[in-house]
Amino acid sequence: MAVPGRRNGMEEDDNEDENALFEEEGLEDLDSHTPPHLRAIADASQQGDLDALRLALDNLEGGSIDEPVEDGDTALHLACLYGNLSCVQLLLERGANLEATDEDGAIPLHDACAGGYTEIVQLLINGANDAARVKRMLETVDAEGDTPLHHAARGEHADIIRLLLASGASPTKANLYGKIPSDLPELATEARRILEAAAGATACQ
Repeated sequence: MAVPGRRNGMEEDDNEDENALFEEEGLEDLDSHTPPHLRAIADASQQGDLDALRLALDNLEGGSIDEPVEDGDTALHLACLYGNLSCVQLLLERGANLEATDEDGAIPLHDACAGGYTEIVQLLINGANDAARVKRMLETVDAEGDTPLHHAARGEHADIIRLLLASGASPTKANLYGKIPSDLPELATEARRILEAAAGATACQ
């Protein structure tokens, strides 16, 4: 997951001056890592430029819409990470893989949940169009054992938490550190109350 200014959940070194401008603007410097034939798609997906993305996809030669552009992220990962709903919709229309994983094992749904983009989360779930595929997506874990619900919980995104639970996400699945989603939000938050209630209901079944 190519989070601006972060790698694998750790802050990048302060002395990486060449990335400072991009971190200030909330954008990654993709050109140094992105295959040349994918740069236009990557830039448009990250910046939310729908017209540029459509043009880049129309002119894509010698590559795949699901080819990684950086850190294993596909164009769909980037569009979800930066909350660009229209770009997500176009990529799905063009056949982008909902279950493509980045180098940390995260799928685009992880990115959308982490960012708190409710409409994108709903679009991804609807795009699966298959109960078994939705289940797989909700159960996909990244390198730290986090499901999309863990990511939503960490960000305290209550609306997304409700949506994921309604779609069948498990509130009791633990990550590699033994944390279930309800352990991640701050105390006395709506997100924590929702998750604790869901976990309690599951325990009583």
